[in-house]
Amino acid sequence: MATYNHFLVDTPAPFVAHVQINRPQKLNAFYEEMWLEMKTVFDTLSYSPDIRAVILSGAGDRAFTSGLDVQAASQNGILQQTEGKTSDAARKAAGIKRHVQEFQDCISSIEKCEKPVICIMHGISIGLALDISTCADIRLCSRDVKFAVKEVDIGLAADIGTLSRLPRIVGSFSWVKDVALSARIFDAEEALRVGFVSHVLESKGEAIGKALEMAGLLAEKSPIAVQGTKELLNHARDNRLADSLRYTGVWNSAAIQTSDVERAMLSGLKKTKPKFEKL
Repeated sequence: MATYNHFLVDTPAPFVAHVQINRPQKLNAFYEEMWLEMKTVFDTLSYSPDIRAVILSGAGDRAFTSGLDVQAASQNGILQQTEGKTSDAARKAAGIKRHVQEFQDCISSIEKCEKPVICIMHGISIGLALDISTCADIRLCSRDVKFAVKEVDIGLAADIGTLSRLPRIVGSFSWVKDVALSARIFDAEEALRVGFVSHVLESKGEAIGKALEMAGLLAEKSPIAVQGTKELLNHARDNRLADSLRYTGVWNSAAIQTSDVERAMLSGLKKTKPKFEKL
């Protein structure tokens, strides 16, 4: 595994990568260099034939991530206030739009990763934590987690993905507007009740253990089948039913020709565990 400045990446089980946001002294708060590096991490894992499932968590005991490092952003980033600059409003807007697009693309690399991503949240998980976690395929949390869509408290509408993805995940605009407009904190039990997370574990350690169990199970299955299923589910979420059915047919016209189908079926008949080639 490559070495990164702000992320720890290792392989705790065969075909499983564990990515940790690694800035615990700052509650894993993000600045530009970090989200650019995050895209490199997930793009690399997406194409690695040695990885079939990814776990994402935050290093340290206090936070998954406290979101945007507002101090860094105000000094040298999107929130920077410049005096005496002569650019007109349209030129300023174009620059901000490009910056936001790049930021969105970096966080979206989690969603676009070909491998299923299991996100573990603990402690402080606010702002950008929601943008990141809504890109994951499966979300787990520890009981001590504190969530918040925090952007209105710094004078912004969330613009990196939460407002687009969260309503599709929980299916209740009323609840999404409740938490997004108020920036109030909500806990693990509320997140489970509305369907934002799949499981609540007693501690971060137990959550990581559960994620390893789940990722190990996914990694044992055909990578053709698992990665195809992720692709088709995401396409179904974003498109009309008829278009999704057509896309599924085209996708499987190629994918169904894999030898993995025969291996899986024969292993079921023989009651053995199949082994699949790297993809």
